Amino acid sequence: MQETRNENRVTSIPIDKLTAHPGNSNRMGKRNFARLVRNIERTGRYEPLVVRRQGDGFQIINGHHRCMALKQLGHETVDAVVWDVDDDEADVLLCTLNRLKGTDVLEKKLALLNRLNRNMHAREMAKLLPFTRSQIERLKNMKVPVAPAKVSTRSFAVPMVFFLDDDQQKIVAEALASARVSQNENNKAAGNAAALTEMAQCFMEGPG
Repeated sequence: MQETRNENRVTSIPIDKLTAHPGNSNRMGKRNFARLVRNIERTGRYEPLVVRRQGDGFQIINGHHRCMALKQLGHETVDAVVWDVDDDEADVLLCTLNRLKGTDVLEKKLALLNRLNRNMHAREMAKLLPFTRSQIERLKNMKVPVAPAKVSTRSFAVPMVFFLDDDQQKIVAEALASARVSQNENNKAAGNAAALTEMAQCFMEGPG
């Protein structure tokens, strides 16, 4: 009987046998990386890396920052799954594993934060979660809006809720400020909405 390879089996690999994929485009800010290190140090747990064989070693497909954090913490081995993929499939995975993700349901996220806050101060939460202390304090006091009944969706602007770390917030703020120059809105919020829409439209249309 032919043996079937189990690509989802977690195996322990010497950390010095791992190399980063040169095409990895994912970058993590310093604060979030520090949070990642603290979480692994505190719990000893992390999601296994995804790697592929390369010569006598292994090349990382997903988990570059986890590998860096484990090295910083002095780990000699890492938990990983070994996938048999060629160069083209590796490129596809690099573009998807770090980018395909859902969005948070605000009500459930607020409930999670409130449960954590029962036994942990916001200052300690900020060391582990991708939020600053002030963001956590604001979120704790946020009320989930109730949508009015029988109101045309065309009558109101539609709110979009998402959270940024400090590095992301700086980049977005600079981009919005630059894009607002070409807008003639009466207030900053409307200008931001118009600028964001313009940038999204440019992204959707692609290079001309």
